[in-house]
Amino acid sequence: MKKYEHLFFDLDHTLWDFEANSNEALQELFVEHQLKEKLGVTYNEFFDTYKENNNKMWVLYRDGKIDKPTLRKRRFADTFASFELKDERFALSFDRQYMKTAPIKGKLVDGCIEILDYLKDHYHLHIITNGFADATQLKVRTSGIEPYFKLIMTSDELQVNKPHARIFVESMKRTGAGRKNSLMIGDNLQTDILGARNCGIDQVFYNPSQGEHSDTITHEVHHLKELLHLL
Repeated sequence: MKKYEHLFFDLDHTLWDFEANSNEALQELFVEHQLKEKLGVTYNEFFDTYKENNNKMWVLYRDGKIDKPTLRKRRFADTFASFELKDERFALSFDRQYMKTAPIKGKLVDGCIEILDYLKDHYHLHIITNGFADATQLKVRTSGIEPYFKLIMTSDELQVNKPHARIFVESMKRTGAGRKNSLMIGDNLQTDILGARNCGIDQVFYNPSQGEHSDTITHEVHHLKELLHLL
């Protein structure tokens, strides 16, 4: 096994359980704002529509086609509009509440703490995320994983998103890491895996759904605990 020294992790969906935390926060807000009555839909219908709109906005944000305020404005506004509620003011207020609620939910991906406890004694651990800086700080602090990491790099800070090479290069520069002794671990083939590969950095594709793909990658795992046997 190649000797790695620096491990760069994605955050959402890789360490921090975005799906579970987001779902819990949205369920609370759905009840608080009586959205079943206002929208005439079940929570699951609301969540599925939001998830589709949110993913669409994040792709546009990642590709530099929209900015952060636009993402935050449109993801809920478009969701509510799908159910004939067109109220941008309410959508922005709802987003602010969501951004205060979701990041303080502390659910982690299964095996996260166990693997971090093992890796911290053998490697320098870092995070590279396309998430917003304020939300990222809350997520790592509330979930208890902040002390494990030497660098937490957000796209907010550099105004550039993965898979752009700059965020990987700047992260290596700040940590003293090199391409040959670094490893990127993430769940997104486009942003994490191909982004790192294009910079000459080895990768671990965390693929819990075991979805099929044809991309050339360095390593693949389906559970975080598999890293125990890989590293």
